[in-house]
Amino acid sequence: MTMSERQVRMCEKLKRLGYGQNSQIRLYGDKFEVTSDPVVISDQLVVVDTIEQKSGRPRRVRIPLSVINVADQEKRTA
Repeated sequence: MTMSERQVRMCEKLKRLGYGQNSQIRLYGDKFEVTSDPVVISDQLVVVDTIEQKSGRPRRVRIPLSVINVADQEKRTA
C-alpha cells in the first residue's frame, strides 16, 4: 500500500513530534521505546511498533487521535 503525499507529510510531522524510531514516549500510563516510524493504517489510525519498558514486550501502539489531528492540521496550514 502506497501512502499519499498527505500521509507522508503527516508521518514526517509525527516523527518530529517524537513518534519516530529510537524515540521514547509515554502513552496510556506506560513508557515505550519506539522501534519503527509511524505506520498509517487510515487517516484516523496511525500506529508505531514499540517495546514496553516495564515488561520488555513488543507492542504496537496507536498514536492518539488528538496528536494525529495536530500533525495533520499544522501540515495543512503550513
